[in-house]
Amino acid sequence: MSGTNAASGAAPCRFAHYFVICGIDTETGLEPDELAVHVSLYLLVVRSASEPFVASVWENFEQSPLKRTFKSKVLAHYPENVEWNPFDQDAVNMLCMPKGLSFRTQADSREPQFHSFLITREDGSRTYGFVHTFYEEVTSPQICSAMQTLYQMHQAENPSSATPSSSSSSSMDSLASSLDEADSPSSSSCRSAACGGYDASRDTLYVSKALCLITPMPFMHACRRFLSQMHRAVTAASPPPLPLESYVHNILYEVPLPPPGRSLKFHGVYEPIVCQRPGPGELPLADFPLGQTFTLLGVENLVQLFNCTLLEMQILLYSQDYQRLMTVAEGITTLLFPFQWQHVYVPILPASLLHFLDAPVPYLMGLQSKEGTDRSKLELPQEANLCFVDIDNHCIELPEDFPQFPNKPEFIQELSEVLLRYGISPVGGSQQALRELEDDGRNGNLGGEQLAVLELLQGNATLERLQALAKRTGVRVEALRGVGGEGEGQGGRTTVEEEELRNAKLNVQLREVFASRFTTMFADYEAFVIQSAPDLESWLTNREQMHNFDKASFLSDQPEPYLPFLSHFIETQMFATFIDNKIMSQWEEKEPLLRVFDGRIDKARLYNVRAPSLRSSNYQRCTVLKESAQAIEQRLMKIDHTAIHPHLLDMKIGQGKYEQGFFPKLQSDVLSVGPTNNKWSNRTATAQRRKDRHRQQTEHLTLDNDLKEKYMQEARSLGKNLRQPKLSDLSPAVIAQTNWKFVEGLLKECRMKTKRMLVEKMGREAVELGHGEANITGLEENTLIASLCDLLERIWSHGLQVKQVCRDTQTHTCAYTCTEQKHTHTLSNGPERRKSESSIGMPSLRASVIQDMRHIQSMGEIKTDVGRARAWIRLSLEKKLLSQHLKQLLSRQALTKKLYKRYAFLRCEEEKEQFLFHLLSLNTVDYFCFTSVFTTIMIPYRAVIIPIKKLSNAMTTSNPWVCVSGELGDSGVRQITKNILEMTFDCQNLGKLTTVQLGHDNSGLLAKWLVDCVMVRNEITGHTYKFPCGRWLGKGVDDGSLERVLIGELALPNADEDFGRGCRTPDMQHSPGQTRRVKPTSAQIQEAIGEAVNSICKHFHKPEKERGSLTILLCGEVGLVGALELFFHNGFKSARLFQKTVFVWDFVEKAVAYMESADQMGDMQETAEPLGLTCVSLCHYVSAINSSPRNIGKDGKFQLLVCLGARDRLLIQWLPLLVECPVIQRMYEESALLRDRTTVNALIAVLQTLHDFPITLEASLVKGIDL
Repeated sequence: MSGTNAASGAAPCRFAHYFVICGIDTETGLEPDELAVHVSLYLLVVRSASEPFVASVWENFEQSPLKRTFKSKVLAHYPENVEWNPFDQDAVNMLCMPKGLSFRTQADSREPQFHSFLITREDGSRTYGFVHTFYEEVTSPQICSAMQTLYQMHQAENPSSATPSSSSSSSMDSLASSLDEADSPSSSSCRSAACGGYDASRDTLYVSKALCLITPMPFMHACRRFLSQMHRAVTAASPPPLPLESYVHNILYEVPLPPPGRSLKFHGVYEPIVCQRPGPGELPLADFPLGQTFTLLGVENLVQLFNCTLLEMQILLYSQDYQRLMTVAEGITTLLFPFQWQHVYVPILPASLLHFLDAPVPYLMGLQSKEGTDRSKLELPQEANLCFVDIDNHCIELPEDFPQFPNKPEFIQELSEVLLRYGISPVGGSQQALRELEDDGRNGNLGGEQLAVLELLQGNATLERLQALAKRTGVRVEALRGVGGEGEGQGGRTTVEEEELRNAKLNVQLREVFASRFTTMFADYEAFVIQSAPDLESWLTNREQMHNFDKASFLSDQPEPYLPFLSHFIETQMFATFIDNKIMSQWEEKEPLLRVFDGRIDKARLYNVRAPSLRSSNYQRCTVLKESAQAIEQRLMKIDHTAIHPHLLDMKIGQGKYEQGFFPKLQSDVLSVGPTNNKWSNRTATAQRRKDRHRQQTEHLTLDNDLKEKYMQEARSLGKNLRQPKLSDLSPAVIAQTNWKFVEGLLKECRMKTKRMLVEKMGREAVELGHGEANITGLEENTLIASLCDLLERIWSHGLQVKQVCRDTQTHTCAYTCTEQKHTHTLSNGPERRKSESSIGMPSLRASVIQDMRHIQSMGEIKTDVGRARAWIRLSLEKKLLSQHLKQLLSRQALTKKLYKRYAFLRCEEEKEQFLFHLLSLNTVDYFCFTSVFTTIMIPYRAVIIPIKKLSNAMTTSNPWVCVSGELGDSGVRQITKNILEMTFDCQNLGKLTTVQLGHDNSGLLAKWLVDCVMVRNEITGHTYKFPCGRWLGKGVDDGSLERVLIGELALPNADEDFGRGCRTPDMQHSPGQTRRVKPTSAQIQEAIGEAVNSICKHFHKPEKERGSLTILLCGEVGLVGALELFFHNGFKSARLFQKTVFVWDFVEKAVAYMESADQMGDMQETAEPLGLTCVSLCHYVSAINSSPRNIGKDGKFQLLVCLGARDRLLIQWLPLLVECPVIQRMYEESALLRDRTTVNALIAVLQTLHDFPITLEASLVKGIDL
């Protein structure tokens, strides 16, 4: 126990926590690795559909025993346990030897391999592991005999397996082949020559063994050099200077972590090793070579991968090489500074966790590929939101439709320049002549001479061609000592040290370029952080209900090109956690990444004095590249600290005797206890005791500390409850519990998303209900809906039985469609026949999942199944049928059970009902997410003209026509068949409908037409618009109009009956131009004008994407035109006995005629010049309207005059002219409002407010007007 305490006391400041040895346990013998069977089952499409597991097991036993995988074990680890980092034996074993034990013979390649891994604990902290794997001769007769027996059984059961032509065996062999079997073509040919067999009498058997260092920080280069020197000590002809226990004890207990901003030198078996740690104001430690990541993928691909990571998509790395997986994963997460990946992070995915690829959450995982595996046969989940990175082939497959990183071309250019300075091509993928050397070089598997060859070949095209030629001709290049080699580099440093310095400088410069982009984009983020809680406890308690960041204001302050990316990024969990850390920093110590980032922003402000360029979209290059590289070089050139040298320990004599080629069994008693007289360990222990005393005092003083700690943990784990599980506990119960967490997380996310969508859409009403300030723009709304589509994709893919090409929502919908069509084929279409032939109106549109899917499938603009599924979701949401459609999809229990596993979200009844209920709440608001996105598709429209029924359907002998207009365009003139009141036509999406032009050519005997209204319906979305008319169309009746512009609004369906049926028998309405219902009072007229003007002002004060139709505000039922008509009709002498009706337009025409005649008589010459110009403009506008080829009638002409006057800011100039005209005395009563100077002046003052806004008119209103 004392040993454990001694080991744990200094652990936080130790360079390494554990030294681990993994390999074969000679006591238990050979145990097949069942996890390899699960890998085969998961990765490949099993040929036999029945009993797939049995088929996979059988195929596994068809492999040659040397190519099978066997269970490895942790043979020893030192010390026994560390308090700060408990040893997880199963996880370490799984990650040290992910493929299990591998066997070789003397005919096989046995080059040592290096890879690294990490373990993420439940609190999010990380532990790094560095593994050196080599092959050791098997000396156990029992193991050799067992392998001989296995091979004889295999040969007896598969006599053709020894021949290379066996297809099934070779396919499975290639699947199970490990990386080092595929190192070179020569190894495979050598294996074929030996026929893949094993004979104990003539062959020497070797088995893999792994040495591992587990460290708290990623000192990859230092650990790799230490482990390689340990292996050299075992394989060297002479024993090492000291027993191996001395070196292990030294790195475990006597080598400290370098202090921040300092470098440290410690000693391996043969050579000193140097490592350095960034200072407090620098970017955090990242020792994985970014240059290799860029070489593997290329700058273009890496920036796209970086973008997907920022947007928290699902990212799957794919490579035969474990170290490549780790290098790319660590490289890409390192570049996220100051943000941190908050979701599942498993760079090397063990076979036992392959089911995590089904996780409906963002993840970053690495999957080992097998040589010969066909990419098309990989069963990848959720391809709609998956970024698949094929590292070995230097390519990536991106998700559909995601925003690009701001200033991407300039960003790539700057990164390319940095790479070129270090001799690295920005284009991904090395030439074939270098590829094999580079692979081994990355893993640390090259000797000094080969490494020198590689360094010379890189960046030198001539030498590269010579190397390729030498290889083809069979000449072996051992060394190029004349140009370089193992000797010393500049300043007395070795070639390896020069390479490490080069990598460190390249790393920091590439990271500085990325960090500079975030410093520029988020220079003012603090101004938008909402600090609303008085203390930490209240903030933690109400965390989920509070708005911590003013997203709308932040986006409005950003350059327009940045908005697509930023609107998505600020919705991510990593950004939310970043803001949470910022808020909590006012009560506790700043998180390290946040402290560094805020320091950089303060420095930028100091030098730039908040220059306006920070808000512009101009690209700003990084200015600290040289300084950052110099800081690294100075630390590595000038060593700040040197650790204690390895020394002899108090060991038992005779144990651990050196034997070349075999790693000895170390003496555990000397490795379980650390030194007691070490200065740095004493300091650490003293500091730890001080922390413990402070913690105990705090617990005594604060009674609710447990509750506070609980809140703290909950806040910090917000959104992180779906991290990877503990690798050591993989029981069915734990897997079930993990899936249950997924279900709970999905349901919670659904609740939060639907609530956010409702709050944002309701706007001011939501503020009144206490949900906080919320402004939504079209960009934000589209982002939220895209996020909802992503959530539904993840819900529908959770627990799916078989991943198919047509997957998830699309799979379910297609299967349901087939089932439903068989079911409905036997049903009669009675309801359609019951429809009354004599009834006139909009026929009902039945809500149908199948019909909506047919509409989507007919859209040629959508090329993929994922795109069709998302279009179907948008359509259902716009039709307010999303919850109903999904409920209908899930109503077929047998189909759901067939498609989904038992633990799937869609088979959890209670959660499924809650999920549908949350979606049902979205029906309370209107979305046009389908209409506004798919603007170029062809849409069928149905138009129904509803006449006044008592007049025999108002049959007409003329040729009627209609033109429908919307926000995106118009349909053009569509001729209507005589006496047919319904028509269907296809045209490009018109958007929200605004006006309908209805008219006829006045031909025939019955050329008069009394129309009540026109109904137009979008046959895909079901949106129906009503355009009221209530007027005659014809010469000599009403106002003589042959054409009317009707203003429409979205109509609401009846609750009790079909929407169309509510429109078939409209109430009798009189023409507004004839007898009006109730004359409004003067106060009511003035109030109506004020409301109309106020509505227009409100329209322009809204964000542009939130504004409705200005045409409705001008010409609608309560619009400006209608209000001014009431004003002009007040006291108007329109009803004449035995004479035709007089209209307001008659008064305008007579006033204009008077003005023109007065001008000809010379009476206008004495008028002031501005008034004279105004008179000319009024006469000009009236003349243009009268000379228009359109027959819009007198009321239509007055409407057009008001609209043009409002647009051109002339109304308040025309009113005094009309008031002063003598014609007013003959046509208006004395009490008319138009003859009251005070009222007219008040009207002019109200209309004056419209001059501040740019009023634009629809083309349908001003068609044919030439001004």
